Amino acid sequence: MTAGQYFRDIFDTVQSVFIGMKITVRYIFMKPVTVNYPEQHLTFAPRYRGIHEFELNKCIACDLCAKACPVDCIYIEKTGPRRIDKVTGLVEESDPKNGQLTRFAIDYSKCLFCALCTEPCPTDCIHMGKLHDLSGYSRGEAVVEFSELDKKGQRTPLPLWIERNRATIPWVQDEFDRVRAGKLADNGGDIPKI
Repeated sequence: MTAGQYFRDIFDTVQSVFIGMKITVRYIFMKPVTVNYPEQHLTFAPRYRGIHEFELNKCIACDLCAKACPVDCIYIEKTGPRRIDKVTGLVEESDPKNGQLTRFAIDYSKCLFCALCTEPCPTDCIHMGKLHDLSGYSRGEAVVEFSELDKKGQRTPLPLWIERNRATIPWVQDEFDRVRAGKLADNGGDIPKI
């Protein structure tokens, strides 16, 4: 190695470090793009597809949503067909001829969130919601029993973190109240009917 090559290598090294530091200094003063979730609320697109919201009192148990599901993650068990009252738009629970919907469940370990289950529903009882975090301690907790949630007056499952953080994070309390009251989120993620 010659002396000229030696000093050329030193110059190239210093120049490379200088270029890297110039990029670092440029980005060090930029505003961060990360969000401190859950302290800060994430904003989703209007057509965001989260965990389903289900209205059991509108469901006629026609199985069209389960048939449309490409991964077979919707489980429906019923005792017979259900009829809707044309005046109220709800299932007549008092009618002895009506069957019962004993189970409506979705396995979120398989769900693709494709919204194909919302399109064929003749009564619009299943919607794509806005909640996205369904963490749990076992795989069994990924299967959401919507028929059990309806007994509590809920349309969608309440994630553990919402229950635990509702007192400390303001927007979480609003979401907790919405889910507990059984109110539906906007359904922009559903596939529109033509």
